[in-house]
Formats: sequence, structure tokens, C-alpha cells
Amino acid sequence: MATTRVTMPQLGESVHEGTISRWLVKPGDRVVEFEPMLEVDTDKVNAEVPAPVTGTLREILAGEGETVSSGTEIAVVELESNREAPATVELRPEDATPAGATGAAGAEAAAAPAEQARRAGAEPGPRPPAAAPAAVAPAPATAAPPDGGQHRYSPGVLLLAEELGVDLAGVTGTGLGGRVTKRDVRQFVEARQASAAPQAAPAPARPLPEAVSPPAASGDDEVVPLSRMRRLIAENMTRSKTTIPHAWQTQEVDMSGVVANRNANKAAFQQREGFSLTYLPYVIAAAVASLREHPEVNATFNETEIVIHRRIDLGVSVGFEDTLLVPVIRSADSLSLAGIARAVNDLATRARSRKLMADELQGATFTVNNSGTFGTLFSYSVINPGQAGILTMEAIVDRPVAVDGMIGIKPLMYLCFSFDHRVLDGLKAARFLTSCRRWLEAVTRESAIY
Repeated sequence: MATTRVTMPQLGESVHEGTISRWLVKPGDRVVEFEPMLEVDTDKVNAEVPAPVTGTLREILAGEGETVSSGTEIAVVELESNREAPATVELRPEDATPAGATGAAGAEAAAAPAEQARRAGAEPGPRPPAAAPAAVAPAPATAAPPDGGQHRYSPGVLLLAEELGVDLAGVTGTGLGGRVTKRDVRQFVEARQASAAPQAAPAPARPLPEAVSPPAASGDDEVVPLSRMRRLIAENMTRSKTTIPHAWQTQEVDMSGVVANRNANKAAFQQREGFSLTYLPYVIAAAVASLREHPEVNATFNETEIVIHRRIDLGVSVGFEDTLLVPVIRSADSLSLAGIARAVNDLATRARSRKLMADELQGATFTVNNSGTFGTLFSYSVINPGQAGILTMEAIVDRPVAVDGMIGIKPLMYLCFSFDHRVLDGLKAARFLTSCRRWLEAVTRESAIY
């Protein structure tokens, strides 16, 4: 029978490797073209990879937990028919369907017909037997890529190295083929700090305080295992809170003009665009205009420098029942308010139908969050690593206010701004927030949205 070798797909333009988290089939099982075959994790996405052909899984070449490069053979499938088949089938990124979502991190890619890759005239010869796993031991200090070339580092490793000020050329890789992992970078920093720490005299022994133990799970409790996406979110948020000195400001915004403008345009907008005009595009437009006015907010802090980004690639939080995604609007400053609304609707729709690509969930230079849709009034949002701030719009609530010496009712909203105090001081943050408020309060019923 003809066989086909399946290779690891590339799940995004800048994603060059993935970790096999779970095989959904085992040798001897029948696989069906386009149906999920395994789950793959990267720094940014957890995706289900469909079978490229219909047949029987004969051999698994890369086991669960292994990190392999794109294009590496991972399985052998025996075809059901006797027709000539390609020796190797390479999956495209768009063939992968996300198995989960991430906040800080995850992505959704649509299932699509698999591409039959290069045709070969003969079935490949038998694969040499796999070597027995070696005992775990530290990699030699002079480890280098097997091909003698330069390492290709994953985006997560590059970001972590930038945050910690690490020259990756000096880090020994313990991953597949000598690849440098996040753990290698952290261990390198720990070793460097330990060697630089002065040797202190031993302190006199004293009794340790009694540890506070969390309550143990009882028979009435539900134990929910951490998913890969939830672990990634936890890692990102922990890194953010432990490495970024957060500061927070808020201002109250009179949304009377925005409410009037939306009410005047929502019917025609719905008829023309096919979806509802919400308040989120107004706040995004205000943030974009304020980032142009205060470019120092659109920045990334490195250990030795602050990088001010000229492009405004805006992340927008999209909530799900159990997690959160932050897809990116590229060059948001080139769009009208209606264009921003289209972009938000497109990203949210494709996120919920699991059709986002991995690259659409990374590279944001600033983030806007809309927790107010759930009725919140104040939010102290956590900054995404690599950014200098996150702006949160809260619920719009009618409140009594003093108007020309009289009591009136106006729709008011709090804008909350969490910022990296290494990049911005309170004055710069207040100026940015004030610009956002003034932009929103300058909107009138007649303001153009196209």
C-alpha cells in the first residue's frame, strides 16, 4: 500500500516550530482527510492539525511533548486507495484549526483543504530505528546548531531575551537540535545573577514562619486541569506583573456627543455595513488620535532603551466564555471610524469562528479593552508585555451632573489607563488620557464616521 509522510505545519509567518501537545489518534487508527489528527502548541497558538489524507496511521515519528521545526516529518499514513500518492504531505498554516484560545496569547486558524506538496516518484525507504532516549544531562557550554549555522529563535524567546537584556549568542540551547528555549534564557539569567551576588555571612538560625497552605480539594470540589492556553495566559500575566511597574489613572468622559452621533448613524450604518455600530470604535479612534499626538505612549521598554513605534498596530480585546483573545488592527491610524468598526467586527467574527491566523494575535503596540460592556465602572487592567499601556473603556451610565448651575442628566463613562511607569511618568500619562477624553467630548451629532 502507498504511504504518505505528514510534516509539521508552519502556524504563522513568524512561527517556525511547535510542540506536539496531544495526538488525537494512535497507530492503527483510521484518519479522515480534514478531520483533526493532533494538537500543536506554539508561543502564540494552540491548534488542531487536520489529516491531509484519508488512510490508516501507521507510525508516529514525533511524540507528545516534542518540539519540532516546521517541515519535520511527524507521522506516516497508509492510504486507503492504491492510487499514486505524494511521498510527503506538508500542511499549510490555514489547514490548522485552533484547539483553544489565549489572552495574552492564542490563536484561531480555519480548517481548509490540505495542500498536496511535492510529488515524488517512489515511496521513501524505511526510516532508521529511533535512538534510545539519552539520560537528561546539561548541554555542553559550546553547544551549537547541528548544521553549523545560526539559531532561529522563536518570537517568545526573542521577546523574553529583550526584556531580560540577554545576548542569545551566549545561551546554551537544550531544545530540539540545540534550540534555545524560554527556560534556557531564564536559567541563564538566574546563573548570571547568582554568580554576581556577593557571598554573605550565614545568618543566625531562626525559626521559619509557619507556611500558609491552600485548602485541599475535597470530594465536593470540582478540579479543572489547566489548559495550555490558561498556562500561557498565567505565564504572560505573571511576567507582566513581576517585571512591569504598573501605574493607573482614570478620567470621567462626557459621552453626550458620541451617543448622539451613534444614534444618528446606527440605522444607516447597519443597513450599509450589515452589523451594528458600537461605542468601541469611537474609543479606539480616540486612542489612535492620542497615540499620534503622544507617540511616546506607543512604545516598548527594553533594558537599555525605549523603542517608540511609528506604526500604530492596535490590539483589541475579544472576550469568550472561558478566555480572551487580543487580535491586532494593523496600521489603525490609517482607518476612518467606520473602517475601525469594520476591522473590529471582522476580527471578532473570525476569532469566535476560529478563523484567525497566529500572526493576527501578535505585534500589537498598544491595547484597548472594553470591559464596560459587562457593566464594569473601574478596571485596573494588566499591561501586555512589550507594550507601554492599555486603555479600558467602562460602562456608559446616565448620571446627574451640574450644568450651568443646574442639575442635568448626562451619559458619562470612565476611561482607565494602566501604564508602564518605566516608560511614562504620571504627567505624560495624564496628557495622553486627557487627549483621549477631549477627542471623545469633541464628537458631535454631525461628525462624519466615513
